[in-house]
Amino acid sequence: MKLYNIKENDEQVSFGQAVRQGLGRNQGLFFPTDIPALDNIDALLEEDFVTRSSKILSALIGDELSESQVSQMVDTAFQFPAPIKSVKDGTYALELFHGPTLAFKDFGGRFMAQSLATVSKGGKITILTATSGDTGAAVAHAFYGMADINVVILYPKGKISPLQEKLFCTLGNNIHTVAIDGDFDDCQALVKKAFDDEALRQEIGLNSANSINISRLMAQICYYFEAAAQMSKSERENLVISVPSGNFGNLTAGLLAKALGLPIKRFIAATNANDTVPRYLETGKWDPKPTVATTSNAMDVSQPNNWPRIEELCQREGWGLDTLGSAAVTDEQSAASVKELHDSGYLCEPHGAIAYRALQEQLAEGETGLFLCTAHPAKFKEVVDDILGTDIELPGPLAKHAAMDLLSEDLANDFDLLKTVLRKVQ
Repeated sequence: MKLYNIKENDEQVSFGQAVRQGLGRNQGLFFPTDIPALDNIDALLEEDFVTRSSKILSALIGDELSESQVSQMVDTAFQFPAPIKSVKDGTYALELFHGPTLAFKDFGGRFMAQSLATVSKGGKITILTATSGDTGAAVAHAFYGMADINVVILYPKGKISPLQEKLFCTLGNNIHTVAIDGDFDDCQALVKKAFDDEALRQEIGLNSANSINISRLMAQICYYFEAAAQMSKSERENLVISVPSGNFGNLTAGLLAKALGLPIKRFIAATNANDTVPRYLETGKWDPKPTVATTSNAMDVSQPNNWPRIEELCQREGWGLDTLGSAAVTDEQSAASVKELHDSGYLCEPHGAIAYRALQEQLAEGETGLFLCTAHPAKFKEVVDDILGTDIELPGPLAKHAAMDLLSEDLANDFDLLKTVLRKVQ
């Protein structure tokens, strides 16, 4: 597998290099030089989840890793289902929260951990990542206890849910969590500065586990195929998918699935009040505004890192950006959709409800709708309980960590202070 730096096309790397390196020069994102057209999609959709995913990822990675290596990586990473649930005629929810940290990031985090372990050539590695909520838990649990890998996770202090924080800030061992005095974009900016510091990168073996790492995106492709596999052929031939979007890795993976041959009619990028992309698609002007806090905090991102990959892919495939649907959903609209879904018998949280709302507004007659539910409702217990007047029971993993002490270190939004932390954890 060959990948190139979107910003500096002459920088080309293998899959292993991209996984180990994370970012290219000038903070450029890596992207595959070739996306194979998969043969006989209908037959592929008849396979079980792990077998199908192994074939998809083997086709992407090519001969750099053997089929048996990829199969072992997938089998270890994907030990939980991704079921679809009917919420009304012609509309399905894709539940991506059945993994160990109850969020879709488990797929990418665990596959990246397996990828890094497979391609690593010795030496200590420091994983540095920023999270707006769910990435932190998925990465922390995926890498917890792995030899020669230290993980440093930055998150905006006071701007993720208490239960999200508990799930990954109570582990200790090789997992180091840092509460930054700022928002998610500030955390992302610190990560980028670290990667721009070549001496620091070499000194601590710096790598990123954000959705900028290509292995995470590749894993996410697989559950789009899994969703389609659970539908009838006629349903998936008119499939419209609404994706709750913050850093836009999930939508990038969906578009890659389409490029590989999955018959997805169109996508809807659903955001909260941090609506940089919907405004860009409407006006053609990229105009990020200061990030605002919402009840769908995992999507509180005003400068989504993965957007350049979407533009690159659409240009290569000849897809006009004007064919990509979008919507910005307010907290009030999200709450109304949580209530609507609950009244129909389906318990959802604000992120999934945003995708549902956008889908219902834009789904045409004769189309099948799918919206992504990216986290278990209990991860946003305070918000959901407040909307519905309920008392959601905590699943086992959340109940366990809710009773544990936080181990995070508070830090000002200062790169020199972060460098001190990074060197200290070695």
